[in-house]
Amino acid sequence: MEFLYLLFLGKPLWMWLLFITLVIALLAFDLGVLHKDGDHEIGVAESLKLSAMYIALGLGFSGFVYWQMGWEPTAHYLTAFVVEKTLAMDNVFVIALIFTFFAIPRAYQHRVLFWGILGVIVLRGIMIGLGATIVASYSWVLYIFAVFLIFTGIKMMFVGDNEHNIADNPVLKFIKRRFRVTEELHGNNFFVQKPDAGGKMVRYATPLFIALILIEIADLVFAVDSVPAVFTITTDPYIVYTSNIFAILGLRALYFALAAILHRFAYLKYALSLLLVFIGSKIFIADLMGWEKFPPSWSLGITFAILTAGVVFSLWKTKGDAKHDLAKPAE
Repeated sequence: MEFLYLLFLGKPLWMWLLFITLVIALLAFDLGVLHKDGDHEIGVAESLKLSAMYIALGLGFSGFVYWQMGWEPTAHYLTAFVVEKTLAMDNVFVIALIFTFFAIPRAYQHRVLFWGILGVIVLRGIMIGLGATIVASYSWVLYIFAVFLIFTGIKMMFVGDNEHNIADNPVLKFIKRRFRVTEELHGNNFFVQKPDAGGKMVRYATPLFIALILIEIADLVFAVDSVPAVFTITTDPYIVYTSNIFAILGLRALYFALAAILHRFAYLKYALSLLLVFIGSKIFIADLMGWEKFPPSWSLGITFAILTAGVVFSLWKTKGDAKHDLAKPAE
């Protein structure tokens, strides 16, 4: 069993295998237990319970990190987990737009998000592995990440929300031009057999599959912000990957609760923009102060303070919307 103690990206192989086994077990539990009866609509109550479970597991994993690595990596893990969880809010908004555009029923949305998360686990792993290799060889890349985050945060604060027009998406246009795509859904199928113009049975992709592709691409776009953000918190690939995946695992469950009340967090983007500026500036502050690194406990505390203020302010500013929602008749 000595091979289990071989180092992979700076950590013993058994630590990576333990985490991967836990992720596989969670996915199997989700698909084989929670959805063993097939497609069904996930209500807000079920969504909140699942979200609480995933958040508890993500926070609980910090105990394992503390046991194996100590307080400083634990503070880095918790900061990264909170940052990734919050940055995922924008992803929820885009996912909701994609599902609305393709008129995907709530009963089928879980299937798309489930297979989407499998792709995310692989894609984020590749991106983080490449990022870790580059940072290990060229440490000055962290300064580029930091400047990019500061620029992104300032842009987010002062530039209005971009309109996401799914119909004009170049990827969607390319797929429809190059591949056979049905105009209508066919249950929960990603592909169906249909006769072409000559009567020959051929395979067509359904809107459900196109929605899956666009969601995967959306995650890649958001990863351009989130992966550099975590690398400016810590360069430990294990902390970067585990915090990313735990934050994303719960996104699928949280989506069904947040999609209906996303407008209540309309002002959270200002807290996110400030958070990105703070994360990007830490490396420069540490250099100016002569520190080896920005204190992890300070980083964790400031991150929580910024996000808590953003959530409270957003809920306060939209409290009129909450009363309006309660006053609306049930459909």
